[in-house]
Amino acid sequence: MFIARSIKHCKVCGGATEYAVPADDNRERATCTVCKTIHYENPINVVGTVPAWGDQVLLCRRNIEPRFGFWTLPAGFMEMGETSAEGAMRETVEEAGAHIELQGLFTVLNVVRAGQIHIYYRARLLDVEFAPGPETIEAQLFTEDEIPWDELAFRTVRETLKRYFDDKRKGVFEVHTGDIG
Repeated sequence: MFIARSIKHCKVCGGATEYAVPADDNRERATCTVCKTIHYENPINVVGTVPAWGDQVLLCRRNIEPRFGFWTLPAGFMEMGETSAEGAMRETVEEAGAHIELQGLFTVLNVVRAGQIHIYYRARLLDVEFAPGPETIEAQLFTEDEIPWDELAFRTVRETLKRYFDDKRKGVFEVHTGDIG
């Protein structure tokens, strides 16, 4: 089981924390040794889109670490106060400057070792005018055969793209779930 153990100090009072199983719980939690506040560590949601224009999908070349210079789908961390769909749309605008229409949930992939859940929506590009933000070197459309498969930044991107093109060939888009080891 993945346990981050990353909380060293209490977010409430600044006291030291120690990991222990609280009463009425079943796993270790960071617990403040001073004020007894229990701090929960939960997976982070990464949200994004598979923006399509005909037979092409939009990829972004990363201008940040990790995986600087590698290609990815427009995605990033979901923010407080937004839905996963709103976050996916925001990330697509921030990273690619793309105008999209969301079409529905597509993949939900658990990345347990990183403590993340990656959620991708299908999206239709409304035009092919892109204005990449500071986290993106360039945004470009690719057909399935043109995708730089060996230069993709993350396994979740590879899995999502493979499932996208498989479903496109079948003519039916499903919602896919899975675990990335």
